[in-house]
Amino acid sequence: MEFEHFTAISFDCYGTLIDWESGILPVIRALLTGDGQSLADSAILELYGEFEAEAESGPYRSYRDVLEAVVRAFADRFHFEAAPKKSGHCTNRTGVAAFCGHGACAARTTEALQVAVISNIDDSLFAETRKNLGVEFEVVVTAEQAGSYKPSINNFQMAQHRLAIAPDRLLHVGQSVYHDVVPARALGIATVW
Repeated sequence: MEFEHFTAISFDCYGTLIDWESGILPVIRALLTGDGQSLADSAILELYGEFEAEAESGPYRSYRDVLEAVVRAFADRFHFEAAPKKSGHCTNRTGVAAFCGHGACAARTTEALQVAVISNIDDSLFAETRKNLGVEFEVVVTAEQAGSYKPSINNFQMAQHRLAIAPDRLLHVGQSVYHDVVPARALGIATVW
């Protein structure tokens, strides 16, 4: 891959720039252990992914609503009460610490590159997280703005349009093959997993 070919680089946020797992795992673990349940981290993450994908299917709903649906799904599966305050704690954990030395900072050192974020989040939740990233992005595309969640190609098309570049000039970096790599490649956007 010849990096000098690209004029912009986009990043997924949660899981790529933000250590999302260390934020969400303690919350879900606390919900389960508070109600006498125990589950391995890998099983929690697998169920979270399943419940989140189900909550994000269909008409767009805010990520706060998605998180509430995920907590309710855990409650239904493990037979505990899903109080609103429990799901609210999840939204407070989305802005967990940024990974050290993340790629957006490295990309910013090259002034020729535009830097963007394409994230499955609400504007207000991303605004809180953005404070931890220490990078100015030329373009931010949230699920709220796109009215859809990745892996929808709509989110990537919106970023490409706002960056005003052809798909082959954009490099997308993401932690999820499902949410990032597959839809970006379907549009002819190069990816780094």
